[in-house]
Amino acid sequence: MTMTSGDVIAVLGPVDETLVAEVVATGATQAELAEAFAWANNDEALIGEGRHLPAGRVAALVDLLTADEEEQAD
Repeated sequence: MTMTSGDVIAVLGPVDETLVAEVVATGATQAELAEAFAWANNDEALIGEGRHLPAGRVAALVDLLTADEEEQAD
């Protein structure tokens, strides 16, 4: 089931409306967003647990969630 903006905010907290729209547009589920959020915020721990790197919609969501961080690093 596709997420609503409320679903996105429930996982990410208060975020920019543009990011909410981009996340909803991926067609991802709330579980996929939660997994992407975990990867975006603690990838070393997940790799240490032996988890496979994200793929598909989860990977796309990780890219969206980390895009702002990458722009600030430049």
